[in-house]
Amino acid sequence: MTALGIKAYYANPKFFKSRLFTKDSKLKLYRTVIRPIVSYASETWVLKENIIQKVLVFERKILRGIFGPTKENQTWRIKNNEELDKLIKHENIVD
Repeated sequence: MTALGIKAYYANPKFFKSRLFTKDSKLKLYRTVIRPIVSYASETWVLKENIIQKVLVFERKILRGIFGPTKENQTWRIKNNEELDKLIKHENIVD
């Protein structure tokens, strides 16, 4: 499930890393192409806690790539899970 999503993500690495495209267009591509691949036939899955965590980790990895780091006090840091959750308006892949 996440292996196919990883393949879909890395099929277009230049798009996700490019500064020419907006974060909104990258997020839209993620939501319309990658997220359906990962969640295909999810109605039939038995959602165990380890599967939920793997899917959430995969989603956060992609979102961190899309939104990039945050600059605080002249240092760069990655966004934490709560910040990412606010940016996607609490619409994660499991929900």
